[in-house]
Amino acid sequence: MKQRINIAELEPNAYQAMFGLEKYLSASSLDKKLCHLIRLRASQINGCAYCIEMHSKEALISGESTKRLFALSAWWESPLFSEKEQTALQMTEEITNISAKGLSDETYGRIEKHFKENEIAQLIMLIGTINTWNRMAVATKMFHEK
Repeated sequence: MKQRINIAELEPNAYQAMFGLEKYLSASSLDKKLCHLIRLRASQINGCAYCIEMHSKEALISGESTKRLFALSAWWESPLFSEKEQTALQMTEEITNISAKGLSDETYGRIEKHFKENEIAQLIMLIGTINTWNRMAVATKMFHEK
């Protein structure tokens, strides 16, 4: 596989803007393990092998279990995820597949039970940011080394 273009080299200001979002997200009040799960799940949905590999490694380094990572692609069938995590993962699925039906009122109502309003805003920004990274990586055919 050959990478098409390198946005970081061609448009470094675009990457700086993305890194600005990452800096904001790193200071958020969201649980870091949950953030890894969200990034990984969105990357699975988007078929972004580059980001799947990267976020799997990061999740393992942060102490996430391999058992939960293996079950993530079918989180709704697994008892390994809390109700709060399941709700955030449902939100991730709906926002990642936004054209299907948007973020449903049912899911939003469940989110409100588990997260404060500023955390909901942070979740939306996290999901939007990983989706942008996924689209950049897939469109340019980024790949990780063997």
